[in-house]
Amino acid sequence: MESFDTFKNQLLALREEYTGRIKAIEKDTHHKEEPVEKDFAEQATQSENDDVLAALDDEAQYMVMQIDNALNRIALGAYGICKACGEPIPHERLQAVPYAELCLCCAEKSPH
Repeated sequence: MESFDTFKNQLLALREEYTGRIKAIEKDTHHKEEPVEKDFAEQATQSENDDVLAALDDEAQYMVMQIDNALNRIALGAYGICKACGEPIPHERLQAVPYAELCLCCAEKSPH
């Protein structure tokens, strides 16, 4: 089977980027020790910001999980094989989405 070192390095770099985002978000969301704004408009803005940060954190956590799954598939020798149909995932798709677990055809059929 083809060596996937390039993809592994790309995945590790992506993982580092997303874990950095998670740490930055956690740092920003720990402003809870700060006193709550007295102004209602400021409280609303602060709440909206917290919601956005929570959504960004969820997305980053999900991406780290996807990346870890891809790294695990590399270790198991299953990387680059579609989990749905068992066919090889085209190299171009892996370049665009290195954590892809489905070929494009199966991904388009997937309800997710």
